[in-house]
Amino acid sequence: MEIKEIIKKAKTNDQSAFNALLDFFWNDVYGFQLKRTENENDAEDIAIQTFSKAFDKIGTYNETYEFKTWLIAISKNIHIDLIRKRKSSIQNRPNQSDDDHFHNIIDESPSPEDKLITEQNLAKLLRDIKKLKPHYQEVINLRYFQELTYKEISEELNEPINNVKVKLLRAKKLLAEIIIK
Repeated sequence: MEIKEIIKKAKTNDQSAFNALLDFFWNDVYGFQLKRTENENDAEDIAIQTFSKAFDKIGTYNETYEFKTWLIAISKNIHIDLIRKRKSSIQNRPNQSDDDHFHNIIDESPSPEDKLITEQNLAKLLRDIKKLKPHYQEVINLRYFQELTYKEISEELNEPINNVKVKLLRAKKLLAEIIIK
């Protein structure tokens, strides 16, 4: 199947088309970011975010341009945003001398009230997770409650690791929208 046909299917929310696009263009986007960031983890995170954003905005893709070029532009913008966030967080850190660090030691063990709040928040979180589609519930459960690695989840679900990463990113985004409501 030709890429243009796959993109048309993706615009109709066809999951197999998304998977095909991810498989076809993953190395291009990941390689581009690996050269820019020189960090495998950052490159992978940005590539995942790129595909997530591209799939969410696939309806805005203009077919007069190459799809790869569109993906790379999204990826480049995500990287620029990441650099800006890191710079602003570094600039916003208060300057403390070494002496101050010794005086700011806090007992971080949870109080009984903290434990109760945590239990209530967990119960609400579990209710919110149940509002997601079953395949999103499953990937969140495997990653955060069973604490499986991406590779283990990939084997469990019999899906490519890149699909697992994108599915988890989408699940987190949907869950965040549910929690905010």
